[in-house]
Amino acid sequence: MKIFWGLMIPFIGTAAGAACVLFMRDELKPGIQKALLGFAAGVMVAASVWSLLIPAMDMSAHMGKFAFIPAAAGFLLGIGFLLLLDRLIPHMHIGSDETEGPRCTLDRSVMLILAVTIHNIPEGISSGAVFAGLLTGNANVTVTGAFALAIGIAIQNFPEGFIVSLPVRSEGRGRKKAFFYGALSGIVEPIAGGITVLLAAYITPALPYLLAFAAGAMIYVVVEELVPESAEGEHSNIGTIGFAAGFVLMMILDVALG
Repeated sequence: MKIFWGLMIPFIGTAAGAACVLFMRDELKPGIQKALLGFAAGVMVAASVWSLLIPAMDMSAHMGKFAFIPAAAGFLLGIGFLLLLDRLIPHMHIGSDETEGPRCTLDRSVMLILAVTIHNIPEGISSGAVFAGLLTGNANVTVTGAFALAIGIAIQNFPEGFIVSLPVRSEGRGRKKAFFYGALSGIVEPIAGGITVLLAAYITPALPYLLAFAAGAMIYVVVEELVPESAEGEHSNIGTIGFAAGFVLMMILDVALG
């Protein structure tokens, strides 16, 4: 039951953020949106380091000076996985009119949702990998540490769910439909997490690679999407301040609860 709720927490964060569209009449001001995107990026970078890469190297300590190999290999595989998804899935980023991936006739709203769905996959894998470590009795993973990661992802998913619902609303969709689409973008997280838990039970030796894989996929999202989007338009330091706040918050959560 703990694992079920641990995997659901990030989705709940997305759905709660998407629910804000039911009460807001206007779009977010650019400055607030930049701060929220920066905040999400900061949380993801801190989670990648403290919750994923460091535990991956700790699990490989028996390899001595080569303990970095699983972390490095998994990290690069995670980057490659997101590169592949970017090529295979048609999507459109917030603030852009250009479609990425294969040509298609999908609605703009659907492609905005697909863009967020793509980078929710590694978040689901990351929480799934940590809870898989807990399930297999790995000494480097604690219950509080696993929930710290899930809560951290949920915190950064809250503004993300909000940000993705508003453009859908501005496309002429009703409030309820905009909420549904925004929440739907996060459902992939418990699904990806659940699949990861099921697989990790059979491939326990690969857990360090799996953790690093999730970290690489999350860092790809930060560099490819969140940081550029937080810096769009008129120059300001708002995105950077948001990043610092998110990074520090996630670091505190992981160290204090881990």
